[in-house]
Amino acid sequence: MHVKTNDMVMITAGKDRGKTGKVQKIFADKGRLIVENVNMIKRHTRPRPGQSEGGIVEKEAPLDASNVMLVCPSCSKPVRTGKRVLDDGSKVRFCKKCNEIVDK
Repeated sequence: MHVKTNDMVMITAGKDRGKTGKVQKIFADKGRLIVENVNMIKRHTRPRPGQSEGGIVEKEAPLDASNVMLVCPSCSKPVRTGKRVLDDGSKVRFCKKCNEIVDK
């Protein structure tokens, strides 16, 4: 997966195109992720004794990972990323526009 939890991403396709948000959760086996305050849906829930009231709950639905791009922290643009191996053997992501390392 080209993005990780807590990355800032921009939506590139669908009804929310152009919106940005932070990645909350990743479902790597399905190739989907949840972005904060993007792709909101409404769910009708039943009241449960001792747990919650019933009503209409708004929550985020998963997006496909191919429909988001990472927003580079240094150049503040949606970018493609590459991977590098540093001298100490660790793998990091880098921005293909400004050539800066994304992972700190």
